[in-house]
Amino acid sequence: MPVPEPMPADDVDSRRAAVADLLRGAAPVAAELGERFAAAGHELALVGGPVRDALLRRPTKDVDLTTDAPPQRVLEIIDGWADAVWTVGIEFGTVGLRKRGEDVEITTYRSESYDPKSRKPDVVYGTSLEEDLRRRDFAVNAMAARLPGYEFVDPFGGLADLGARRLRTPGRPEDSFGDDPLRMLRAARFAAQLGFAVAPDVVAAMTEMAGRIEIVSAERVRDELSKLVCGAHPREGLALLVDTGLAGHVLPELPKLRLEIDEHHRHKDVYEHSLIVLEQAIAQEEDGPDLVLRLAALLHDVGKPKTRRFEEGGRVSFHHHEMVGAKLTRKRLTALRYPKDVIADVSRLVELHLRFHGYGNGEWTDSAVRRYVRDAGALLPRLHKLTRADCTTRNRRKAERLRRTYDDLEVRIARLAEEEELAAMRPELDGNEIQEILGIRPGPLVGKAYKFLLDVRLDQGMIGKDAAADALRRWAAEQGIA
Repeated sequence: MPVPEPMPADDVDSRRAAVADLLRGAAPVAAELGERFAAAGHELALVGGPVRDALLRRPTKDVDLTTDAPPQRVLEIIDGWADAVWTVGIEFGTVGLRKRGEDVEITTYRSESYDPKSRKPDVVYGTSLEEDLRRRDFAVNAMAARLPGYEFVDPFGGLADLGARRLRTPGRPEDSFGDDPLRMLRAARFAAQLGFAVAPDVVAAMTEMAGRIEIVSAERVRDELSKLVCGAHPREGLALLVDTGLAGHVLPELPKLRLEIDEHHRHKDVYEHSLIVLEQAIAQEEDGPDLVLRLAALLHDVGKPKTRRFEEGGRVSFHHHEMVGAKLTRKRLTALRYPKDVIADVSRLVELHLRFHGYGNGEWTDSAVRRYVRDAGALLPRLHKLTRADCTTRNRRKAERLRRTYDDLEVRIARLAEEEELAAMRPELDGNEIQEILGIRPGPLVGKAYKFLLDVRLDQGMIGKDAAADALRRWAAEQGIA
């Protein structure tokens, strides 16, 4: 989706009035707060992302304000006015509040920097709005509107950068990234979200200082990476991470996919293939960005570098790369502190992404189709999308054949689901019935019998309770169970 053009820059007065109108509509509660702060003798300004997004005519959920009042004074000013207040960020100078269902964060003017060996920034309160804007990551985020009148403040040319669709830092990028190395990832994230070009001096600084990202906590890196991957243009952001060397520190499996291609061993550039698969997976999304699907698409082939083998005749093989890739994916996402369900789902999709290719031209038995559905479980819709996205061949006949074959598999799944309630995929006898038929008490033996009946269900489909009971008795006799 293209980014809307920002406000025209022809007439200064009319532009400022138009900007004020835009910002007033984006954050109506801010003016009321501005009046309270002015009456108390303090400054207040709408700042950062909300200003940028309003000028780009993009929706924003954030209302970020900045003030010269220290946090305790902020609490006094909003006491009795806010519907709710929270202070989880007060050590960094931030107070949160809710008014008429709108969440607002108010941060005292500040500057922050990292000690070379520290993962937490040192926060020092500032004294002016311009000083506060100077410390911000990019010029497009260093614009503000003084309240309550929404007077536009743009000391570093952020509006011009919006028009040029570029990312610059307010000062020297080396100073900005030295203050907070996470800003290097934010540059890639904004490239992915907005489709903006990153200024050459910023790219140079990112390349030179890439190793500094190591001091940033895994949680902060994870959050920026997720926003990048879920952006409208993730390829641009990921390419920037790889080209600057940042990916080698935060997602090293990605640059390793750039396997060399020589005249003797011709094979796909796995890195480029993975980016295409990501884009093709995104094209199938129905309800907005799907982080699990996108991560699986990006990481589905990370096992290839470790499994690459050169065969006779110039062939290259990657046997079992899906299993190795699933382990690498689980290890990396765990290191980045992703939630357990995300780790499990993404690694499982990586593990399953090749399963379809055993389908051939449709030779699978109904039993094999049932097992495919059972193994995918709730991930089946995502597995469908990932498998289709994984076809990047330029051979139109081969691509069409793969598409038709997968269409056939989905039709078979739908038919079996209608006939057999595949979503349930349980034996026809439950644990109580197993105990009654075999005359046994609860214990491990019931679990073994249940697993046997599940295999029967997968192999033969729905055969009825009587036939399932007969099969259970025969199995018990073979197992020596009286």
